Amino acid sequence: MYENLVIDILKEHGISHIASIPCDKAKDLCFMLPDHFDHICLTREEDGIGVCAGLALAGQRPAMVIQSSGLGNSLNAIMSLTKTYDLPLPIIASWRGVEDEVIPAQVPFNAAIPKILDATGIPYTIVHTNEEFGKIGDVIDDAFVHSRPHVALVLPKAWEGAGSCREECPPPSRVRRVAVSYERTITEPVMTRFDAIRVIARHLGEQAVVSNIGVPGKELYAARDRPLNFYMLGSYTQASPLGLGLAAGTERDVWVIDGDGSILGTGILPVIGARQPENLTIFCLDNGAFGSTGNQLTPAYRDTDIELIAIAAGFRHTGKARSEAELATVIGDLRKGPNFVHVLLKPGNAAVKNIPLSPHEIRDRFAGAMKNPR
Repeated sequence: MYENLVIDILKEHGISHIASIPCDKAKDLCFMLPDHFDHICLTREEDGIGVCAGLALAGQRPAMVIQSSGLGNSLNAIMSLTKTYDLPLPIIASWRGVEDEVIPAQVPFNAAIPKILDATGIPYTIVHTNEEFGKIGDVIDDAFVHSRPHVALVLPKAWEGAGSCREECPPPSRVRRVAVSYERTITEPVMTRFDAIRVIARHLGEQAVVSNIGVPGKELYAARDRPLNFYMLGSYTQASPLGLGLAAGTERDVWVIDGDGSILGTGILPVIGARQPENLTIFCLDNGAFGSTGNQLTPAYRDTDIELIAIAAGFRHTGKARSEAELATVIGDLRKGPNFVHVLLKPGNAAVKNIPLSPHEIRDRFAGAMKNPR
């Protein structure tokens, strides 16, 4: 089976983790990945960019396996996270829309992929047949040697003659019992986001911390700058995916300071719920607004209970806090995760300065601190 050859190449080139969403053309490879690698099954390709960034910062060697259309979902995250911080990211993409394609919707974006990648400066290598699968190893090596994304575009003919798919194998049982008893009273918040961040900062020890983009990162820097803080300078929705990648790549506790808009915009919560990382805590600082862009209201302001979403996604422990005392109590009671702390806040931003660190400075001191023993 040609899929075995790809598995061997991934192993030979040191890949430790795979984040993936399946493609019909490479379905057998996608079936096999969980048997050979620490596998993270995504619900949206863009989240895989954050997951792999976290894994790379934790010293691991991740790769993504996706359908090429997923590159469209991921371009901004690749440019604002992977390229901004110069992180390694090999992507094996089943290239649709260009070779005997029968689905019209696959053609417009996928046919333009080489020009799009050229325009963004993302290296790519075309794999025409299974005899060229060795190029995937070159893609992996280039991504890690040069700390950059590199895409292998694998045409459908490369999979012709492969073995039969596992569709004939019965799936595991879905039998389970779901019991949820939930009742909360949402009262008027008394804290701002900066108040909450200062409480979190006072409880920091050896945790790795990821802060959401915009003002939250600036507020964390003002409250307590430390090498184990990773400041997101871009990549809306990618703080929690990056935190999951870190948690998957280290035994160190990982705390993510995320926001209601960002959490509502990502598909990572069920991925976290399925993986059950015991060392991951998500702080959703919910001011019901897009705080960095003028405090326009989000659905969380009056209508959506994000803690309930986390419960449905499978988080082991969840809780709410609306005051500094309540937040301190919740932090003191944290247990093995995944934990989700829903912090209700008033809209508003502190008058804080920009973070005076370049992306490389943030990356290098954080990765260095991650190597230090706890």
